[in-house]
Amino acid sequence: MTDPATPSAQQPASLVRPDGPWTHRDVAANGARFHIAEMGDGPLVMFLHGFPQFWWTWRHQLEALADAGFRAVAMDLRGVGGSDRTPRGYDPANLALDVTGVIRSLGEPDAALVGHDLGGYLAWTAAAMRPKLVRRLAVASMPHPRRWRSAMLSDVKQTRAGSYIWGFQRPWIPERQLTADDGALVAELIRDWSGPRLPDDTVVETYRRAICIPSTAHCSIEPYRWMVRSLARPDGIQFNRRMKRPVRVPTLHLHGSLDPVMRTRSAAGSGEYVEAPYRWRLFDGLGHFPHEEDPVAFSTELVSWLKDPEPAR
Repeated sequence: MTDPATPSAQQPASLVRPDGPWTHRDVAANGARFHIAEMGDGPLVMFLHGFPQFWWTWRHQLEALADAGFRAVAMDLRGVGGSDRTPRGYDPANLALDVTGVIRSLGEPDAALVGHDLGGYLAWTAAAMRPKLVRRLAVASMPHPRRWRSAMLSDVKQTRAGSYIWGFQRPWIPERQLTADDGALVAELIRDWSGPRLPDDTVVETYRRAICIPSTAHCSIEPYRWMVRSLARPDGIQFNRRMKRPVRVPTLHLHGSLDPVMRTRSAAGSGEYVEAPYRWRLFDGLGHFPHEEDPVAFSTELVSWLKDPEPAR
């Protein structure tokens, strides 16, 4: 890993802090500094990106939520985008503490968490670990951590669908593959994982460039290495037990019907871990990135649910 403590200020500003209707700044939390983009005023809604993306994946939702009367904040996870690259701290419990620490640093009593892919995994985790800081929960393209673990170990089709995660367990090789040819593999993954509404070339190029920022590929892979390597270790077993704590906030679960990475069957059973109103929404014809493939439909669903005083309906 090259220069693991590279501060956010040294990242290419034009890429990770593009001009737009949002405001960029850094906040300190949990021993690191995190880059955020924010818009609007009102109740806080925090967006958590997945792999292989960074905060910018939520650009459409930031505007939609700000227009709807919310304070919309998208953060770069540890080691990605404009946030600090630290030498350690990439287990989900610590990453979830990054998220809740940012909520506190923003001076808010709580937040509605919206997470996609790895960000969804961390949103589930934060809701279980720090329930007082999570007002509502919305997760896209990711089952509950216990459901994910079970599916990866017992469902042959899900094991095959998540084969890239097993490939990440090799040392150094995955990092070199992700950054080779200016991030060509990232473009391939995004196109393979999307439905018919593929992101345009400009969007894909942005993610290719972002993964090539020094140390980003390594930091992006480390959470997945922990998720697999800890399966039989005491820390992984303890984390799995902690995730038995039920989620007790209203939860919206969003999924693309054509998602080839996280099967609908794997995600759909997550409601058993929620002891609160739980709403399942399947987007027909969309793949692993529903918030980018059809941002209007995704944002409309999210805003409607966040404003619904009776989310059990």
